Amino acid sequence: MATVVLFHSVYGLRPAVHSAAERLRAAGHEVHTPDLFDGRTAPSIEEGMKLKDEFGRDELLRRAITATAPLSEKGLVYAGFSLGGAIAQNLALGDAKARGLLLLHGTSDIAEDAAVDDLPVQLHVADPDPFEPHDWLSAWYLLMRRAGADVEVYRYPGAGHLYTDDGLDDYDKEAAEGTWHTALGFLDSLD
Repeated sequence: MATVVLFHSVYGLRPAVHSAAERLRAAGHEVHTPDLFDGRTAPSIEEGMKLKDEFGRDELLRRAITATAPLSEKGLVYAGFSLGGAIAQNLALGDAKARGLLLLHGTSDIAEDAAVDDLPVQLHVADPDPFEPHDWLSAWYLLMRRAGADVEVYRYPGAGHLYTDDGLDDYDKEAAEGTWHTALGFLDSLD
C-alpha cells in the first residue's frame, strides 16, 4: 500500500479528483487530496488560471508543503493533475523520502541542481497536448533522467489535456481507463 498525496488541477478540488482518490483507495492505497484553492473551483481552464494566479505559485507550493509535511515520514507518492502534477513534481524532487511521482497531464521546470536517487516517475499525457508540447517533454525527460529519476512516459493520441476528468469535454474513456490501469500497476510496484 502506498500513501499518495493527489493534487488537483486549476479547476480545483472537483468530483473527478475525489473519484480518482476513491479508485486508488479501492486498490488499497491511502490517499490524501489537499484543497489548495480553499474550496473554490473554476468552470474553465481560463478561470482556473486566474484563480491560480490569484493565489500565486509560491503560496500554492507553501500550501502543498503544509499539507504534506505531517505525512512525509511515511515516504509519500506525490501525484497530481496538470497544475497539481507540477506541484507534485516540485515536492517530490525536494523530498529525499519520496517513494514515487505520478504525473497526470502535467510537469514542471526542473532545477539545474535537482538530484534524486532512482525516484520512480510515471507521466501520463495527451498526444499532442498544448500544455505539454513534444519539445518540452523531450527536454523534461532528459532533465529528469539527469537528476536521477527512473522515468516512464505514456502518451495518449487524440485525447484532450485533462482526459481523465469525466466532467470535462477533454474526457476520453479509453485513454482514462488505460491511464488508471497503468498507474495502479505503478503504485503497486512501489510497495
